[in-house]
Amino acid sequence: MDGREKNIIASFQGHFAKELLANMIEFFPYPIQVFALDGTAVLINKATLEMIGIRSRESHVGKYNVFEDPIVHGVGAVEQVRQVLAGKTVYLTDFNASYQDMIKYFNVKDRDIQTIVSDITCFPLLNSAGYVECFAALFIFKNIYRGKEEILRGKQYIETHWLEPFDADKTAKAACLSKSHFTKLFKKHTGVTPHEYYIGYKISKLKEKLLDTNLSIAQAFAACNMNYNGYAARLFKERVGVSPSVYRKVSDSHDLNNKGDEKTPVFLTTNENRR
Repeated sequence: MDGREKNIIASFQGHFAKELLANMIEFFPYPIQVFALDGTAVLINKATLEMIGIRSRESHVGKYNVFEDPIVHGVGAVEQVRQVLAGKTVYLTDFNASYQDMIKYFNVKDRDIQTIVSDITCFPLLNSAGYVECFAALFIFKNIYRGKEEILRGKQYIETHWLEPFDADKTAKAACLSKSHFTKLFKKHTGVTPHEYYIGYKISKLKEKLLDTNLSIAQAFAACNMNYNGYAARLFKERVGVSPSVYRKVSDSHDLNNKGDEKTPVFLTTNENRR
């Protein structure tokens, strides 16, 4: 064959290979994105649209740039991803992406998702001459946190370990989240930090013990693994509105004067209930 025929065949083979690759990517069951060397998205598959929640190819392809992504910048992974341009395969493990940030920065659907945790493999795509022509990113989703389940697990851990000193790391681990992310998510859903919730729950248990007149006030505190001292008494008053001794007296008086009436005394509807 002369040179012209070889060029035609090589061109056909190259076009066929690209067509085959594009079809493979489109029907691959995991999200895959292909990027130009400057980081601009040039191809995304159906799984990317559905699993990440991108509204349309038109809103992403040619517009999104991985090197300008504030989420990628936020976790300090830009330079790591750039290594793919030198022909290296790059692995990003446990990549945490806040879905609310994705909504904020990109055209993704507003879904009941808080965080997506995934392993991302970035690998180069070489041309026939062996040079990097573009690169791809394959996403393997490990966890999708919707928020409510994780908060419930955190609450359950606190409520079953309230006699122990508060441990932020163990509480977050029980919720299967990092400590910083769990604290942020917990406060968003409940209005208080995990530690504040722990204190509130502990005070609620102390109130129950104070109603037991067989126990002295000091014994009621001890039953909750708390020392009856000035700090604890002040903390109780801040949360409930009255001192432990006044709480006991008023509660006793309320029970005597309002048998059968289950309405809560006025001072019990202060700081603690609002929390």
